[in-house]
Amino acid sequence: MRDDLVHFAASSMNIIKNRVQDVTVLDIQGVIKLGESAREFSSYLEKVLNDETGPVMINFEAINYMDSTGLGELIGYLQKFEDRQRKMALVKPSHRILALLKITKLDTVFKIFDSRETAMQYLTESVA
Repeated sequence: MRDDLVHFAASSMNIIKNRVQDVTVLDIQGVIKLGESAREFSSYLEKVLNDETGPVMINFEAINYMDSTGLGELIGYLQKFEDRQRKMALVKPSHRILALLKITKLDTVFKIFDSRETAMQYLTESVA
């Protein structure tokens, strides 16, 4: 169910934002790399950080490519969200991106899920 749909398009990346059960869901398509797409990705995460509340789910299913710049932005925003006691989850990264996360040992830092349902369960569970 979409109760707040926002669409952003950069030259090589699209972001669709929804609110589902108080979770901000970002469906990202295309590439996140040095240049305009990484800047726009960062700007969009900053906007979500400052303008939204609650946890964030980032759907990577349609990301074709991410370089170290995009990865760096993602790491930086994970810390910013955690500093504000907000959870972040990654959903369905491609084989290539999952391999990148594993090589860099970031698969131990990020919460990564195979489905939206399991990510939603993690994001909406109460912290004891």
